[in-house]
Amino acid sequence: MLTLTLVTGNRHKISELNAILGSSVILNATDLDLPEIQGTVEEITREKCRVAAEKIAGPVLVEDSALEMHALNRLPGPYVKAFVESVGNEGLYKMLAAFEDKTAEAVCTIGYSPGPEAEPILFQGRLVGKIVPARGASSFGWEPIFEHGGETLAEMDVNKKNGLSHRFNAAQKLSEWLKQNEGTV
Repeated sequence: MLTLTLVTGNRHKISELNAILGSSVILNATDLDLPEIQGTVEEITREKCRVAAEKIAGPVLVEDSALEMHALNRLPGPYVKAFVESVGNEGLYKMLAAFEDKTAEAVCTIGYSPGPEAEPILFQGRLVGKIVPARGASSFGWEPIFEHGGETLAEMDVNKKNGLSHRFNAAQKLSEWLKQNEGTV
């Protein structure tokens, strides 16, 4: 069985990815201070993965989440954490007040690297929904304002959310890739 180091300080991401990936991989988590470059979610994830692989000197996973609001030309994107910290979920919701289109996409990009000097491989999952007034309590910043199928991610049963979320979609792609490349990773 493959053992990977998941670089995150968010214990909720660890438990969510463990629940989604099941027994296909053993995740050991570590919290490293990784640079947050400016760029697309793919560029940010790729750089975080490259640096993490150098620091760990072995196989690593990193994860980056984004929230893309269609009316705002996909902002705040990978900078959603800074937006939530500065204006909160209510502020994010109010940013769309003047727009009819409340469509948004939750994006999860997982980066995998077998080790230093290897080009990271990215696995991305998306979930389309809309931005609504906050409902539900969540361990993840903006989940109370992201609605899919009539419920916010914060209102959903954890098993339901883990079976359809942006993180689930990205983790499924990673899991399939690991199975196809078993023995060579």
